[in-house]
Amino acid sequence: MSDRLARMFGRCAAENRAALGIFITASDPDVDTSQAILDHLPGAGADMVEFGMPFSDPMADGPAIQASSQRALRSGGSLARTVGMVRRFRDRDATTPVVLMGYYNPIFSYGVARFLDEAVGAGVDGLIVVDLPPEEDEELCLPATRAGLPFIRLAAPTTRDSRLPAVLRNASGFIYHVSITGITGTRSVPIDMVRVAVGRLRAHTDLPVGVGFGIRTPEQAAAVARAADAAIVGSAVVTAIAGSLDAEGRAGERTVPAVLDLVGSLAGGVRDARR
Repeated sequence: MSDRLARMFGRCAAENRAALGIFITASDPDVDTSQAILDHLPGAGADMVEFGMPFSDPMADGPAIQASSQRALRSGGSLARTVGMVRRFRDRDATTPVVLMGYYNPIFSYGVARFLDEAVGAGVDGLIVVDLPPEEDEELCLPATRAGLPFIRLAAPTTRDSRLPAVLRNASGFIYHVSITGITGTRSVPIDMVRVAVGRLRAHTDLPVGVGFGIRTPEQAAAVARAADAAIVGSAVVTAIAGSLDAEGRAGERTVPAVLDLVGSLAGGVRDARR
């Protein structure tokens, strides 16, 4: 586990609370606004940032995150720019973990060795690559691990016990439990099922368990935080970005505050969950 991830989960455990992870897509709705959001997320209450790598065909994502990726690409978003934004973030924040999340195609096109070298140098703390199964660990998971970059695995409600050893074998950082079947942002998180799933994962691994997909409100974040080590919110955040844009899709004076206000309310829910 990266030092920043380990310290973050340790700090939250010492405070008897879960962590709050916030997903945004790099360069959405434009580079400067996205950088401002990224830079201010920790101050609003985010313990960890999942920074989406823009991609033209994000097949596991629902309409909100797909739209955010399209906005990012239109504004000039790219893998190189995403890594550069993390590097600028590190100029002001040496503590908050940043995990890059996305798909393998942009990384493959960029060059795995080059990508890993630049990501580690920029201060990235982990990778979530949703379309690389354990059978493809030689492609990226193992090279990332050798480079000191945790490779965070997804586990779904449909992941069988017989499949878990393969899923967990080379996982590091934390385990991301996908709380619903299907794409992001289309259903609400089923809390009773989350409790069972987190318990099952903890029987197989000592890694922290984060839960995402379907968390929209402080109340839902609090419910997840009572069961898991992290509550991760994405679609609601990129929807707040989209809702703040003008008719031409441009950011306005309310864009950054709209996101930070939402993150603050989610953080309040997470921090109050176990009191």
